[in-house]
Amino acid sequence: MYKIRSMRRNGFPSSSVASSIGVTCAAAIALAPALPATAATAKGAARPAPAVASAAVPGSTQSLPLTPLTRDRALAAAPEQGVYRPEVRHFSLVGVVWDNPDVQLHGSVQVRVRSAATGTWSGWQDVDTHSGDHGADPDTPERTSGHVRGATAPLWVGDSDGVDVRVRADAGDRGPGTTPDPPFSLPSGLTLELVDPGAEPPPAGPEAGRLPVGELSEEATATSAANADLVPLGATEIPELNREDTVRELLDLRGKELTERQRAKPYIGPRPRIITRRGWGADESLRARGFVYTKKVKAAFVHHTATGNNYRCSQAPSVIRSIYRYHVKSMGWRDIGYNFLVDKCGNIYEGRAGGVAKPVLGAHTMGFNSNSVGIAVIGTYSKSKPSSAAVNAVARLTAWKLGLYGMNPRGKTYLKSGGGNLYQKGKNVRLNVISGHRDGFATDCPGRQLYSKLGTARSAAARYQGR
Repeated sequence: MYKIRSMRRNGFPSSSVASSIGVTCAAAIALAPALPATAATAKGAARPAPAVASAAVPGSTQSLPLTPLTRDRALAAAPEQGVYRPEVRHFSLVGVVWDNPDVQLHGSVQVRVRSAATGTWSGWQDVDTHSGDHGADPDTPERTSGHVRGATAPLWVGDSDGVDVRVRADAGDRGPGTTPDPPFSLPSGLTLELVDPGAEPPPAGPEAGRLPVGELSEEATATSAANADLVPLGATEIPELNREDTVRELLDLRGKELTERQRAKPYIGPRPRIITRRGWGADESLRARGFVYTKKVKAAFVHHTATGNNYRCSQAPSVIRSIYRYHVKSMGWRDIGYNFLVDKCGNIYEGRAGGVAKPVLGAHTMGFNSNSVGIAVIGTYSKSKPSSAAVNAVARLTAWKLGLYGMNPRGKTYLKSGGGNLYQKGKNVRLNVISGHRDGFATDCPGRQLYSKLGTARSAAARYQGR
């Protein structure tokens, strides 16, 4: 069971009791011994990661309904809604949600916040309104649960205690000399979500990379056990391996499924260091029970989180906890949508639960979640260039993950569309083995600057695999 913790931050109480939900997991599961952690460090390895969590970190979500604006920016050419709260409980991430996930928000969302540290208000910041391109495939249980809502992308704003948001519909103008279209209407049920990722956790105990199993809840035990072929129960990170040990691991994990040629000469990159969900402080009581898998991993889709670039790498676990809570509590998904996340220092994090070496079904590229893996670089890369460390982390991760399933990072593959705005349901689509989100769905993601680096990532991943 999780320990109950209560904290008071700047006069605002924040407490959470993680409920113990029944999870199918054998208590006496046989754990495979971990491979040696003394493997050689791969070239271009990530910088040291932030301190890992010693337990799930409490957080909270405040939901503030939007109302029509009647102040100085009153309704004009187009509908406008907003909410102004000069004093609220602390939060670090914002987003706007609405009732119907099939309805798009044709308009703009802007927010300004008050810093809890200085008391000053920020300037207006744009929130990416095109988050519908992420998510579970149509007609899947996750998508048709009845809990899914439309939403903007989340925006990381740092520790804040005041908020002002405005949502304005597009006016519908078609240009000079033309009859303007009527303005778009705004989706019903617009609500501002303010997410607090929780207090920073204390560092791990004296046994590096592993925490006492006795502190694990049933849900956390199930999540950790999904990686039992790689590390012991309670691990906060999966250490990197050299190529020799990675090949040995591949044969242990999937040797029976490989062809004789693949066993004789496997192409796989050295396993990179991966911070587990336990390591970034996931509250496992939030997600849905159990795990959902596909058959294999044939392609990797690269994303950006569109949460902005104003974060330090030491804050990445907080950003991930916020995205996780936003995806589950605000948007209604079963878990965080991405299979992996990468910060700008090149640290790699386990995303959706189910085991990093397994074909976990994500909710990252609507229409192409089956037989693929979703990797999100934390930040917004429409105009800003991604760091070389982040691009290299994508290459190292794909070299290993795709190598587990015999895929060439420089190759092509076919995926069957589950339905989307670019390809109709059932169509076999030829894609790069390492693709950008926009290759499977009409979207800006992963941003023009990150998308332009995918060729570099493909070449580097192939080299890591020994091709």
